[in-house]
Amino acid sequence: MLKSKKLKKSYKFAVKSALPIAVIITLLMGVFLYVSKAFNHYLWLPVFGVIVFFVSFIIIQHRVEHFIYQRVKKIYDDLTILESTTLNEKSVTTDMMTLTQEIDKYARGKKLEIEELKIREQYRREFLGNVSHELKTPLFTIQGYISTLLDGGLNNAQILEKYLKRADKGIERLTYIIKDLDMITKLEVGDLSLEIEPFDIIELIKSTFELLEIKASKKQISLIFDRNYITPIYVNADKERIQQVLTNLIVNSIKYGDFNGTTEISVENLIKNKIIVRVTDNGEGIENSHLLRLFERFYRVDKSGSRKEGGSGLGLAIVKHIVEAHQERIYVESQIGVGSEFSFTLEKVNNGN
Repeated sequence: MLKSKKLKKSYKFAVKSALPIAVIITLLMGVFLYVSKAFNHYLWLPVFGVIVFFVSFIIIQHRVEHFIYQRVKKIYDDLTILESTTLNEKSVTTDMMTLTQEIDKYARGKKLEIEELKIREQYRREFLGNVSHELKTPLFTIQGYISTLLDGGLNNAQILEKYLKRADKGIERLTYIIKDLDMITKLEVGDLSLEIEPFDIIELIKSTFELLEIKASKKQISLIFDRNYITPIYVNADKERIQQVLTNLIVNSIKYGDFNGTTEISVENLIKNKIIVRVTDNGEGIENSHLLRLFERFYRVDKSGSRKEGGSGLGLAIVKHIVEAHQERIYVESQIGVGSEFSFTLEKVNNGN
């Protein structure tokens, strides 16, 4: 039933055109027979009319298809509509509904592409603005200190030492930014190779706690496990990169954590050969509107105060790239006034020692 309706729509124009032509020519032929008094040929008029109708139908259908084919093919060639369709192998029919559907499909696709390009353009502008800000802040700071020293500060030993130390911190910040940007670029293009090996994730977490103990003590934040892990838990991953993930997440929790707060890490079995590592704090929390953009480069929840804590502003972006380079997933949950939890999965080594 559906097929017959489609054929009827396809040949509708040709039928409507051929019918009046057949009627007119048949009437003219009848007049001619009447004038010539060939009355014995009147019985052939219906057959003649049918023949004229079918001949007209075929000619009109063929010409219309050819006419539409030439113009639609030009549209397809110009706009590259339906790249998977080969027009040379399949002729275009007079079914305008099909053509309309394809044009609508093309228009919807282009609309989505335009919207995506707008989002990317906005992201590009924000990224360039952030890079510019992150680089010029320490550069201007260093320039200011050096200019002060050149203007006479070199003669004052106290000012000399003070300003050189501050300039050194600015250089250290620039180093962080450039190093982290280089790492993200390598991760994105796949140039940073991972050295996968089995290791004890519990031991690595303890080692990371020791490295960050002094930093945490400045805000009196306790670095703890959720329970006492007696047996080791072995995972397959790049040990150095996973330590960087842990370091960045713990530093982030310290940065936004409350005084006398806690940063707690738990390691749980997930499914089959997967474990999930959770880094939970009881800090200020993050609004839902920020969660989707947390892992963007230079994106900051606190636009004003977070720079006081130092760092490159690329920590979470690096975390995401490293985890995804392991073909794993990272998650974040947060609630204002309660705290935040970052978690990521790793491949577990069964019966590993």
